[in-house]
Amino acid sequence: MRIRGIAGWGGAVLFPVALAWSQVAGSGSEPYYSPSQAIAAMLSMSLLIGVLRRIPLLALVMMLLGCVFVVAFAGPGYQSGRSPFLPFLAVDLAVAFIVATRTSRVSTAAVVLSLVVQVLAIGVFSARQDLLTNVEIAVLAIATAFMAGRLLRERREHAAALRSRAVADAVTAERLRIARELHDMVAHTIGIVALQAGAAKRVIDTQPTRAREALGEVETASRDTLSGLRRMLGALRQAESEAAPLHDLPGLADLDRLAEATTAAGVRVDVRWQGEPRPLPPEVDLSAFRIIQEAVTNVVRHADTRSCIVSIDYQDEDLAIDVADGGRGHGAAPGTGYGLVGMRERVALLHGDFTAGPRPEGGFRVTARLPLPTGAT
Repeated sequence: MRIRGIAGWGGAVLFPVALAWSQVAGSGSEPYYSPSQAIAAMLSMSLLIGVLRRIPLLALVMMLLGCVFVVAFAGPGYQSGRSPFLPFLAVDLAVAFIVATRTSRVSTAAVVLSLVVQVLAIGVFSARQDLLTNVEIAVLAIATAFMAGRLLRERREHAAALRSRAVADAVTAERLRIARELHDMVAHTIGIVALQAGAAKRVIDTQPTRAREALGEVETASRDTLSGLRRMLGALRQAESEAAPLHDLPGLADLDRLAEATTAAGVRVDVRWQGEPRPLPPEVDLSAFRIIQEAVTNVVRHADTRSCIVSIDYQDEDLAIDVADGGRGHGAAPGTGYGLVGMRERVALLHGDFTAGPRPEGGFRVTARLPLPTGAT
C-alpha cells in the first residue's frame, strides 16, 4: 500500500511536467495544435491513475485542468479542422471509473463537474461553426462514460449479491444439517433413556441387579449423547462458511452398537446385511446411519413391539435400507414430529427415494434408496 501511495503521488507531481513536455514535443515544427499533442497529453494523464484510485475527485480536477491547459495552448489550431478536445477522452474514462467504483454522490459530482468544465472549455475555445457539434460530442461522451461505469457497477454489485446469497444459503443448509443431527441424536437417546429408566423403576425393589444394569445403560447413552452434542456445538462455532466435518460422525460401522443399545432397552434389533459391504462416501454413510437410527427410535417410542428387522443391501449403484416392525403402525398419525420429515430430507439431499407407511400384514416399514456416486467402491 505504501508503494502504491508513493507511486500515485509521484505521478501527481510529474503530471504537470509531462503535460508541458507533451505540448512542446508534440508541436515540432508546427506552431499550431496537432493530434500528436492530444495523444501525448492523454498518455501523460496516465500518471494520475494512482491518485484516481485513492482520491478520485482530486485526480479528476487535475485532469480537467490539464485538458484546459492543452486546449488553451493549442492557440488558433482549432481553426484548422482538427479536434483540440481529444484529451477530454481521458477525462471521460476517469468519469467511467469513478461511476463504477464510487458512491452515487461522488459519481454525480464527477459527472456534473466534468460536463460543466468541458462545455465551458468548448464555449471559450471552439470555433463558432463547430460549437454545437463539439458540445454534442462532449455530452454524448460523458453520457457513454456514465452508462458504461453504471453498467460495470451494477454487474459488480450483482456478483457480490450472488456471492452473499450463496454464502447465506450454505450457512442455512449447514445449520439445517446440524439441526437434523441434533434431533436424531437426542431423540434416539431420550427414547432409550425413557425405556431403561422405566424398567429400572419397575424392578429396583425386586431385581436390584437388573435395575443397576438399566441405569448403567442410561449412563452410557447419556455420555455418548453429550459427546455428540459437544461435537455438534463445536461445529456451530466454526466459521459460518465452513462445513462441519463428517469424518467424526457415526456411520454404518456403528450400527451394531446401536442395535446393542436398543436391544438392551427392550426392543431387539435384527440387523441383516446383503450384498458386498464396501466403503461409502461420508455423507451417504452418515445419512444411512441416521435414517436407521430414527426409524429404530420410532419403533422404540411408538410401535409397542419387542423387535424390528433392519436390512442393508449393498447394490451395484444404490444402498437400500429397510426397517420393518410388527407393531401397531406408528405412522398412523403423521405430522406429530420431525422424524419422518428429517429422514425424507436426508434422502432428498442425496437424490434418493424414500417411503414410509403401515404394512398390510401389520406394523410399519421405512425404506430408503441412496444412490452411490460413480466410482464409490
